[in-house]
Amino acid sequence: MPAAEPKPSAPSGVVTRFAPSPTGYLHIGGARTALFNWLFARGRNGTFLLRIEDTDRERSTPEATAAILKGLAWLGLDWDGEVVSQFDRRHRHAEVALEMLARGHAYKCFSTPEEIEAFREAARAAGRSTLFLSPWRDADPASHPDAPYVIRLKAPRQGATVIEDAVQGTVTFRNDQLDDMVCLRADGTPTYMLAVVVDDHDMGVTHVIRGDDHLTNAARQTQVYHAMGWRVPVWAHIPLIHGPDGKKLSKRHGAVGLEEYQVMGYPAAGMRNYLARLGWAHGDAEFFSDAEARAWFDLEGIGRAPARLDFRKLENLCGQHIAATPDAELLPEIEAFLEAAGRPALLAAQKDGLARALYSLKDRAKTFPELLEKAHFVLAHRPFVPDEAAAKALDPVSRGILRELTPHLRNGSWSREALEEVVTRVAGAHGIGLGKIAGSLRAALAGRTISPSVFDMMLVIGREETLARLQDATA
Repeated sequence: MPAAEPKPSAPSGVVTRFAPSPTGYLHIGGARTALFNWLFARGRNGTFLLRIEDTDRERSTPEATAAILKGLAWLGLDWDGEVVSQFDRRHRHAEVALEMLARGHAYKCFSTPEEIEAFREAARAAGRSTLFLSPWRDADPASHPDAPYVIRLKAPRQGATVIEDAVQGTVTFRNDQLDDMVCLRADGTPTYMLAVVVDDHDMGVTHVIRGDDHLTNAARQTQVYHAMGWRVPVWAHIPLIHGPDGKKLSKRHGAVGLEEYQVMGYPAAGMRNYLARLGWAHGDAEFFSDAEARAWFDLEGIGRAPARLDFRKLENLCGQHIAATPDAELLPEIEAFLEAAGRPALLAAQKDGLARALYSLKDRAKTFPELLEKAHFVLAHRPFVPDEAAAKALDPVSRGILRELTPHLRNGSWSREALEEVVTRVAGAHGIGLGKIAGSLRAALAGRTISPSVFDMMLVIGREETLARLQDATA
């Protein structure tokens, strides 16, 4: 990833950011955090930035970064400017640590790991707090040894650090419960806690919207803002996503990585809609467009309780979005799904047939695999081999009725009204309902019991193909 300086922004404008760590897949919770930041910025003509927090060099991988970018692109979350690498800004982070040291808001700590552990063991034995109190906090610089040291923030020991959170409300942390956190390690590399503050300040971030597992971090990071005399951003810590059983979301609940949802065939618009509703509400609105989400989204609508993942609601919303999406936009997304799922690409004839059939496939499909299963009649080739259920609908009596129907279809008008009239008339002559003859027609035309209306299928594939399939089925 190319190095990039943070994009400057107007001081009065809203600036949000998404800052994932490239140490694995993009969690669905992270995707929701990105969406909330994107909606908040886009709905206010603000700026949405992307920063990759790749300071953990042992666990960060280019493949994970690529997967994050791909996932955000699939979800339709565009960012402004270049992607910022936190690791590439490590010299700036160290510069700020040294500036705090020069201002007297930080100090050199020469305590070794062994000395820190001994302090904690003694505190445990005495029943005291194990929060490390460095003996070097107020030491005379003349007493400093020629030895490795870390730079620690000289955090206030008295009073409290108060977080005014847009979601959680007022949250107070006693300063005697917060340690002097390390800002710069002995090898000169910055810690995550310092790097986040420096990057957010330099990038002009006005609103930090992230998971509430970072709430304690906000207290410590606020102390860095105060030490540097910087404006503290608006904090908004959103509850995490839980599984249907109310427990922390994990693999046992099903898919948790964003890319898994694309592979399962959920449309991006449906995912955006569902993730927006997962912990945020606008009145009773359930199904809404991107434009409505951007206009409506606010921090006040975010609840404090953890949201619960509900696949049934997800599928229902995705089905509504598939039905509402114009055919010209739906077809490329289906092709992208096939590629992501490692399935064969559509041939030109299949693509053409699917484009003509989409109007008859969209209404009841909740995922792309469901839609493609219904599209079997236009994607497969003759001769159709009926599945077990469809074969039962092609018993000798049914095949005889289809043979009788064939000349009427060959010579009649090819409109929906005319086709319905002919089929109804032939069914009536045999004393059966339209549903009975439709079942055998569906088996002949699709080889499946699940398909669009038989009349839609005939209109899509045309007269010649319809007659050819009936001949195959009745031969």
